[in-house]
Amino acid sequence: MFNALLGSFVAWSLTAGALPGPWPAAASLALGGALLLLLHGHTHGAALTVDVLARRSRFLTVNPGLKLWCCAALLALCLLARTPWPPLALFFAASALTAAGGVRPRAYLSLLGAPVTFLLLSGIALLWEYASAPGGVANVPFLGGYFVLRAPAQTAARLVMARALGAVGCLYFLSLSTPVPELLDALRRARVPEVVGDLAVLIYRYIFILFATFRSMRDAAASRLGYAGPVRSLRTTGRVYGGLLAHSFRRAQACFDAMESRCYDGGIRFLTREKPVRAPHALVCGALTAGMVLALVCGA
Repeated sequence: MFNALLGSFVAWSLTAGALPGPWPAAASLALGGALLLLLHGHTHGAALTVDVLARRSRFLTVNPGLKLWCCAALLALCLLARTPWPPLALFFAASALTAAGGVRPRAYLSLLGAPVTFLLLSGIALLWEYASAPGGVANVPFLGGYFVLRAPAQTAARLVMARALGAVGCLYFLSLSTPVPELLDALRRARVPEVVGDLAVLIYRYIFILFATFRSMRDAAASRLGYAGPVRSLRTTGRVYGGLLAHSFRRAQACFDAMESRCYDGGIRFLTREKPVRAPHALVCGALTAGMVLALVCGA
């Protein structure tokens, strides 16, 4: 519900003054209804969803270096776009490829919930500014001043949000079709500093460990009526997060001791299988990159 209301407001803010008559209201209702239907009931709590989906992907046999360089090229082209349409086309193309890889819409929408919320909140910050006098497409009085919506801010917000959405679709395709060990191996072959890959895998793994711990602590508190009432909920939340912080330090030390007991010498190695670059895969990557370049040229 929150994303639906937020999406409706952002859609109206993006189109107010740019579309005639009732079309801004129609766009607002359409986006809000779509978000309500698509994201309703989806959660973001499957700690191993990304790894599981990546290992089940039909694109698992594709060379990880080819996928990495293709997504890097598409991401760079997405950020170079001067109009919103090429990044939006990239998002839908990447989402279609992700679905073709075997990711179910429900799982994909569940993973999209967090970045969509962040994107909508960022859109509001880009669209509205506080001024001492009215002078934009829309003006909302507040505490002696006005929240103002200006046409240049709408243009900039449309482009920035489209770029962000295209980048999210591109990176989700990479992460949902390439397991972390293969991705780190591709980064190492690309001469990325080894410490960067090691930190990435440790942070990636530790996020899921902390999230699983948090869920256990939250469920334990809920079973003891720790969230019965606003005051008690606030007190319980503080205690849960305080306990999580203390537990995180203990768990980090335990994880490091476990790594040292397994002869950790400053580098993390994974056993990966060689996957040659095949002509059909290279042709698809080349076609996607060429299509994005053509979209940029036509859009410019």
